[in-house]
Amino acid sequence: MPTSPKDAARTVLDVVPLVMRSVRVHMRAAGAPNLSVPQFRTLGFVAHHPQTSLSDVAEHIGLALPSMSKLVDGLVERKLLIRQSHADDRRRITLELTARGDALLQSAHASTQAALAQRLSELDESDRATVARAMQILQPLFARGKFAANSSVISSRARNLDRPIEISRRKTCPERSRRNRVSK
Repeated sequence: MPTSPKDAARTVLDVVPLVMRSVRVHMRAAGAPNLSVPQFRTLGFVAHHPQTSLSDVAEHIGLALPSMSKLVDGLVERKLLIRQSHADDRRRITLELTARGDALLQSAHASTQAALAQRLSELDESDRATVARAMQILQPLFARGKFAANSSVISSRARNLDRPIEISRRKTCPERSRRNRVSK
C-alpha cells in the first residue's frame, strides 16, 4: 500500500522524539551529567563548524544572543570552548572546541552509539538494514540548508546509498532553530 507524504511525516514525528530522548539520556550519562542538552548541542555545532560565530550558534540552538553568550561563557570557563579574534576581522569573535571539549563530545558520542547499537541489536538483520537505509535516505534531505554538513560528502553519500555510511555525530537542525524563533 502506498504511503503518502503526510503519513510518512506523521511516522517521523512520532518516532524521532523517542529516538532523540534515548540519545539525550545516553549523552548525558556518558558525558558530564552537569552539562545540559543545549550545552552538548553547542559543543557539537562548534566542533562541526570551526571558527563559528556566537550568532551562528545561537541561531542553530534557538537561543537569543544574550542567553547564548551566557551559555558559551560557562563552556569557556570550564575550558570546553575558547573564544578568539577572527584572523581577518579582529572585531569578530569566533568559537573553537578545546581538546577537553572534543574529548567530552567524542566520549559521549561513542557511548551513545554503543547504547543505540545495543538497542538496535534487538531487531533482526533485515529490519536493521531497513533502518540504516531509511537514515541514508533522510540524511541528505535534512542536511540541506545554511548549516548543512559538508555538501560534497552528502552528495557522495546520496550517490552511494547502497553502501553503508557513518552518520556524523555532528548533526545540525536549522529547522528547529527557525521553529523556536517563530514560537517566541
